[in-house]
Amino acid sequence: MPEPRITPTAFDPAARHAAERLAEAGFLAYFAGGCVRDALLGRTCKDTDIATNASPDQVAALFPGARFIGKSFGVTLVPVGERHFEVATFRRDIGSADGRRPDAVEFAQPEEDAKRRDFTINGLFFDPVSGAVVDYVGGITDLRAGRIRAIGDPRARFREDHLRMLRAVRFAGTLLFDIDPETADAIRSDAEAILRISAERILQELTRTFTESPRPGRALMLLRETGLLRYVLPEVDAMAGVAQPPQFHPEGDVFVHTALALDRMEAPDPALAWSVLLHDVGKPPTYSVDANGHIRFQNHAAVGAELAEAILRRLRASNELREAVVHAVRHHMRFVDWPRMKSATRRRLAAHPLFPMELALHKADCLASHGMLDTHASAQEELARFRAEPRLPDPWINGREIMAMGVPEGPLVGVWRRAAFDAQLEGRFADRDALATWLRDEIQRGAQPPAAADAPTLPRRAPSPDSSA
Repeated sequence: MPEPRITPTAFDPAARHAAERLAEAGFLAYFAGGCVRDALLGRTCKDTDIATNASPDQVAALFPGARFIGKSFGVTLVPVGERHFEVATFRRDIGSADGRRPDAVEFAQPEEDAKRRDFTINGLFFDPVSGAVVDYVGGITDLRAGRIRAIGDPRARFREDHLRMLRAVRFAGTLLFDIDPETADAIRSDAEAILRISAERILQELTRTFTESPRPGRALMLLRETGLLRYVLPEVDAMAGVAQPPQFHPEGDVFVHTALALDRMEAPDPALAWSVLLHDVGKPPTYSVDANGHIRFQNHAAVGAELAEAILRRLRASNELREAVVHAVRHHMRFVDWPRMKSATRRRLAAHPLFPMELALHKADCLASHGMLDTHASAQEELARFRAEPRLPDPWINGREIMAMGVPEGPLVGVWRRAAFDAQLEGRFADRDALATWLRDEIQRGAQPPAAADAPTLPRRAPSPDSSA
């Protein structure tokens, strides 16, 4: 990698002003942690944290309007113009009974503060007054080597905060670094301890890993190699070794396919990332081989949706995220039927607010297997046509009217309602009265309703390249 260096514009001018005010008062004031790492790598610094030997009271005295956000941990939030920065007094941590936060802290020297941090690349300081990088932990060497290495004894660092194990994978994923062998061994030894971390924090860390990594599939592989995956996502770990039909999936088993699909995502948000990760989670429990030796995954999308629901509830995901992912997993196979769908059905699917995400999942799924994008291109064109047209009209016939025609309350009401709306969208009837007359006649003569749009009835056919994707 290029030689790490810091450019003059790497840090927020307001943060520099805060550090200079501390320095003018006779205190040390260093930029600390991730902002220094990112500046050295030429990456955008999202947040600038400041570390100092000034006590919280001394910091507050220099910045009118400052407030303590963790005085016992030495953290003060200081205002500089319209900006606010966290200023932390150099400290060392004492104990960690819960494996998440220190039992107590003591104010200390800069070197001790650096050595309490997680990884060497996050233990760097930068003096904005002198322009010098202060490195007590070998972070520069590891930046040059592209290496994630725990500071000191890795098992001790992970006992202090079990979440650091997942953070190691996230940093390796987002920076495309390797994990130092001793650090990786310590994660494998203590991986089960990750279950002591709250589900919300695990979800947050995994989401950042899959949305921020240039190659999230590689990060998924690292989760499995370090032994973390079997504890945080055992349903995904179960994909490894589950074979797929080679004519449709030359890339390999379900786990390999999923990792490749993650790598094929384009600018993923959390909903897309989790949808791609879980789209085939129903394959391991539905795996079978028929009498002709063909691999089958009967109803894996429906089973996968149930598993995705359970997984995201366990991780305490928001309702919005959970519902979007479950929808995408449940329906990801309907693109197989796209070429044979009626135009009204296609239009209704394209009108769904999650359809763009479904398309992105479908594209990643195809690129990670057979590579054919004909259906994706057709669906993309349908979406473009829909967006260029006025919104869908209001249905002429509602459920109450259908029940008045003789359909008992229940699922058949919805089936007939969708059939009526399809006929309306296809222009088969000139007006509402003509549609109602047809519908009443069909119901009263005991006709079977047309198949529901979301599950069209199609003739049996040989499996297509998408049929087990």
